[in-house]
Amino acid sequence: MPRKKAKKTTRSKKRASRKKKKTVKAVKEEKRISRGISYEEAFALVERYSYILPQNLREELISKIIENEMNHEEATELLNEVVRRYQNSLVDPGEAVGMVAAQSVGEPSTQMTLRTFHFAGVREFNVTLGLPRLIEIVDARRVPSTPIMHIYLEDDVKNDKDKVLDIARKIELTTVENIAKDVTLDYLESSIIIDLDPEMLENRGVTVEDVLKMLNRIKGKKGRIERQGDYTIVFYTGIDDISRLRRMFDRVLGLRLKGIKGINHTIIRYDEENKEYMIIAEGSNLAAVLQVEGVDIRRTRTNNISEILEVLGIEATRTAIIEEMSNVLSEQGLDVDIRHIMLIADAMTLTGRLRQVGRHGVAGEKASVLARAAFEVTVKHLTDAAMRGEVDDLRGVTENVIIGSRPIPLGTGIVKLLMKYGFNPKEQ
Repeated sequence: MPRKKAKKTTRSKKRASRKKKKTVKAVKEEKRISRGISYEEAFALVERYSYILPQNLREELISKIIENEMNHEEATELLNEVVRRYQNSLVDPGEAVGMVAAQSVGEPSTQMTLRTFHFAGVREFNVTLGLPRLIEIVDARRVPSTPIMHIYLEDDVKNDKDKVLDIARKIELTTVENIAKDVTLDYLESSIIIDLDPEMLENRGVTVEDVLKMLNRIKGKKGRIERQGDYTIVFYTGIDDISRLRRMFDRVLGLRLKGIKGINHTIIRYDEENKEYMIIAEGSNLAAVLQVEGVDIRRTRTNNISEILEVLGIEATRTAIIEEMSNVLSEQGLDVDIRHIMLIADAMTLTGRLRQVGRHGVAGEKASVLARAAFEVTVKHLTDAAMRGEVDDLRGVTENVIIGSRPIPLGTGIVKLLMKYGFNPKEQ
């Protein structure tokens, strides 16, 4: 019996030691978990620097502190380092940000390759890139050389290819020329003979009746329309003058049967990143496309900046300039700080309207006469200013360099110092 008791005692000791080991391990694990400060503590610590750090940076800091289970000392050290680096990254008062931006964008743009076109995911479309596209943007061209739209669709449509195809057909411009095998002009009869293509009619979702309906709108009082067979239409114009007849022929060819004006061609592409179908359109008509049912108005975009200004306003235009310039530079593998591009976009949209960077925009509208004259057409600017009796206050860099002023109001020269003489009036 005593031996059995001894065995029991040994077993109970082993069990107790195991429990003890588990308890020590659990405590260590708890200590490891509770090593980092809580969310509330991290928030309170970071919010002390709300007057220095922007909100998005503060939110990221809180998430990193929690994620890496930092204690109070580590979090404080991290914050001090972040504040130091952030303050070093800020622009010094009086720094020539315009010149730095001009150099930062101008120098890489001279390194751009001659590959100024690329295909927009398919062989059918090419898009202007490189220096020509950069010039289009800063010149605020009314219409880009290769307008293109990326049309995204709403949730109930974007994964159904048939519905996407229907929307693409609604958007794509269909004219008589698109669906006709042949269109001939008969000068003797003063008639236009349209031979329709049945395959193209089916593909574009247009019927012969649609063509007849549109021709009836433009036929005039003397004109008449006759259908011969299933797919042939003869339009007797009743016009005697040959030049007018040619104009009517061109009008019939470009007669819109369906779709949106300006959208010449559309293709459907599956976006692997977002796992959805989207439409790429050659041409641009943002106002009309946004009214099409099923189109996602928040994500649909165009590379025509002037259209963005008309439809969405000046703030959206500024964002579009930044994105378009960034895309052009990144496509060429050039790394330019986005703040330089933002400064250019700010200058172009400062007055609430879109201005080009040139004699008819930013540079041509400077308050200083000498600054305007230094850019282009010097004599004209000086004579016009003399006729109007303009005064140059010499507040900018350019005009002070021209007249040889010292100090130039830039950097340390922007500060005006007053000397306080240490004398006592009573002593005199």
